Amino acid sequence: MRASIRWRSTVCGVIAVTGIALGTGTAHADVPIGKAMTGKMTYYNDKGYGACGTYIDPTAQDLVAVSASWWTSANPNNDPLCSGIKVQVTYKGKTITVPVRDKCPSCASTHIDLGQAAFRKLVPAGTDMVPQVNWKFVR
Repeated sequence: MRASIRWRSTVCGVIAVTGIALGTGTAHADVPIGKAMTGKMTYYNDKGYGACGTYIDPTAQDLVAVSASWWTSANPNNDPLCSGIKVQVTYKGKTITVPVRDKCPSCASTHIDLGQAAFRKLVPAGTDMVPQVNWKFVR
């Protein structure tokens, strides 16, 4: 699980106002569209404004937050990830495709954090984390 979006938005606003720039680690120059990846899958349910600048409700919307290492723009609202990039996830014979709408600051590069609604399409209630799932970025 991640920190509340409202908390992150407040911190980001304070950083923007004060002009402080914080690094998020090494950002990948290009999103590897179509490259198969294997990593951890979790879910979150914090409602609020996502990194793409739109209101999100992960309890009702299919969406995904991806690692901060994939974000390359100083203003995440303008990041290429917010322009039609999706994540296709396959787990136990089921596949879903969900849009990138948020950033997961605590996720490693192959860790995806699905909205709760999307996560439940793949995993039954009672499971909060899948240690190994196949996924890829798609357009």
